[in-house]
Amino acid sequence: MPDTNLRLGDFGVAGDDHVVPFEVAPLDVRGRTVQLGPMINSILERHAYPEPVSRLLAEAIVLTVLIGTSLKFEGKFILQTRTDGPVDLLVADFASPSSVRGYARFDAERVEAAIADQATTSAELLGNGVLALTIDQGAHTQRYQGIVQLEATSFEDVARIYFRQSEQIPTEVRLAVAKQIVPGEGGAKELWRAGGMLAQFLPRAPERLQVRDLPGGDDPNEDIADGPEDNAWLELVALMDTIEPDELFDPTVGAERLLYRLFNEHGVRVFDSVEVKDDCSCSRDKIRGILEGFSAEEITETTEADGQIHVSCEFCSTRYSFDPAEFRVRH
Repeated sequence: MPDTNLRLGDFGVAGDDHVVPFEVAPLDVRGRTVQLGPMINSILERHAYPEPVSRLLAEAIVLTVLIGTSLKFEGKFILQTRTDGPVDLLVADFASPSSVRGYARFDAERVEAAIADQATTSAELLGNGVLALTIDQGAHTQRYQGIVQLEATSFEDVARIYFRQSEQIPTEVRLAVAKQIVPGEGGAKELWRAGGMLAQFLPRAPERLQVRDLPGGDDPNEDIADGPEDNAWLELVALMDTIEPDELFDPTVGAERLLYRLFNEHGVRVFDSVEVKDDCSCSRDKIRGILEGFSAEEITETTEADGQIHVSCEFCSTRYSFDPAEFRVRH
């Protein structure tokens, strides 16, 4: 049974599907970390995508959760890719305060070929294109959208580029996805798990955010600077480089224990966690509202051989059926 005496900051108090905000004051660092268990497994099992596609969608969902839970208002954060790779479309969104959903569109033959060629990294599956990160505060407000070019780019790199370009905040990200084998009455079962950490350098003195000069270009092998030279920022990057992928999703480690391992020398403060849920916003009434806007000809074209209109939600796979007569009479 879970320990009901656990307090904020104790190991294991957050558990699965809870985003843990944290602060490392001596390093001027704030961030969030999460371990996704039942929530991510529910989404991925329902879609039953090829394993590399599931992994890619899980990474997108983890990143969406880490960014979306930072919203300070009622709204939605949407991550969407459009690329020329085997997985040409990914959508993941977070609707405050806790709802998460996602789906992928892919070319089955190209994914199968990628698996055969062992070319299944996120960059290889996505290919080239764009990723849009959208903040929607609802009706009567203007959406904010940031666009990141995808050129063999991982989701970790996407987050770094997005925050550097849109908010000028040095940001470090780690994402990981895996299957966990657990015992059960019918034998061992594989369950999806995922995790991630996003940390940002937010010093009070703005001059400490200054990025070092770009290289002159004489040496083609010279790396472009990706962050400030501040010692606190450099130490953060070095510490996060020590994270093993399994530490991000292993339930025996947990969010608080990982934060302690990384930052115990400086002291790390954690805040109340934010729960996230597999929760689609589709409904019969919403689908009905869309169909009511169809012309009589479109209603006829949409009607299937059994005399019904069937609509399936791409996010949650819920199937809705309607009698076309109720729409024809409106036209």
